[in-house]
Amino acid sequence: MKFVETTLRGAYIIELEKHTDERGFFARSWDTQEFARKGLDPKIVQCSVSLNEKRGTLRGMHYQCAPFQEAKIVRCTRGTIYDVIIDIRRGSETFMQWTAAELTEDNHRMLYVPKGFAHGFQTLVDHSEVFYQISETYSPGSARGIRWNDPQFKITWPDAVRTMSVKDSECPDFDPTNAEQV
Repeated sequence: MKFVETTLRGAYIIELEKHTDERGFFARSWDTQEFARKGLDPKIVQCSVSLNEKRGTLRGMHYQCAPFQEAKIVRCTRGTIYDVIIDIRRGSETFMQWTAAELTEDNHRMLYVPKGFAHGFQTLVDHSEVFYQISETYSPGSARGIRWNDPQFKITWPDAVRTMSVKDSECPDFDPTNAEQV
């Protein structure tokens, strides 16, 4: 695995190191010791799948507040997504900055999302499926969201938003002074 740090400290694009032959390829996508050596949270307690039928579906921006903050590894197993993360860690040198990566079934890239980040994505093709490896069990009482088009962040989404849950559409703008928001 090759870890490529993004512009946000502690967030990585993970590229597979493929061993190819006439059958295709083989690659490691997870190694607890490798993650620990990089200082990344190596714990996985939950895996989830998101199937999105229509292009332009937007999910996010989601996070869990303390004590249930979660690190995630996100991979698009079918289709294509534009994956966005926002650093909402107070005191971080990249606080309130965002970055994005295109994850596809063909590039096999993964995004490591540290604790203290909001995460969301937009599908760029129909029938996109996303696989998550998560460091904490989902806690409904700790689940939070930030409005996908909060003007403080100026996220540039690549496509028109065609589908979004009511819950996501009603998320508030981020309040950087509200310690309970993270």
